[in-house]
Amino acid sequence: MTSFPLTWLYVPGDRPEVVAKALTAGADVVIVDLEDAVAPDRKEYARSATAELLSEPPPAPVHVRVNALDTPLCGEDLKALSSLPGLAALRLPKVTSPAEVVRVAERTAPAEGGAIPLYALLESALGVERSYEIASSHPALHGIALGEADLRADLGVQDDRALDWPRSRVIVAARAAGLPAPAQSIHPDTRDLEGLAVTSARGRALGFLGRAAIHPRQLPVIERAYAPTPAEIESAEEILVAAATDPGAQALPDGRFIDPAVVAGAHRTLSLADRSARH
Repeated sequence: MTSFPLTWLYVPGDRPEVVAKALTAGADVVIVDLEDAVAPDRKEYARSATAELLSEPPPAPVHVRVNALDTPLCGEDLKALSSLPGLAALRLPKVTSPAEVVRVAERTAPAEGGAIPLYALLESALGVERSYEIASSHPALHGIALGEADLRADLGVQDDRALDWPRSRVIVAARAAGLPAPAQSIHPDTRDLEGLAVTSARGRALGFLGRAAIHPRQLPVIERAYAPTPAEIESAEEILVAAATDPGAQALPDGRFIDPAVVAGAHRTLSLADRSARH
């Protein structure tokens, strides 16, 4: 069955001891941050420490969030990291145009093919407005996501409900471009696990798939929020049994209508359930 990453753990690139712990914390993906989490006078050290880490494959997939695309720091990050065997993907901050993605893709494409997977972070009103164009900009782009802290500042909003429309916009753009559903943005209070659970449930209802975290204690909460419930698993199993008997559109005895789209959703539910059972 298809594997769906549900947990994405951010760690600062200038704290190699924290990165080492994160790699064994159980996250599906560890994101080493060279951008916002690193002070200007620590950027060079963070890059060299990350290059050392990625000189061989680490125990968990590692993505690296590089510095802002319009700065020399980004070019140095790409030069130092893009050919290393331990790099699983690059995350591009504050993307506002398809051209930015194309430039990075062309710069990091190895001569023998096999482009490095890229993920675009949309952190401004302009990025959200161009979300579909960005999502469909290059085959090397494997996903998009919101950066909600910067987006809040750009929009001048505090109420969480004000971000529901940008969230839905980015989810629809990703799926329209044939990309996976985005992971939900972080919950910034690492001690507020109840709030994390509530907002994760809300994110799941909107269509996100998984969530970024900034502390290992958040990972089990995200796992539980995004794992299918027993009722959802039972429903999916019933749908697949019925579809195996009659592959055409039909109604179940309880009145639920099923067609190929519903069957595909049932397969995804059971894939997620299988993944959660293995965790």
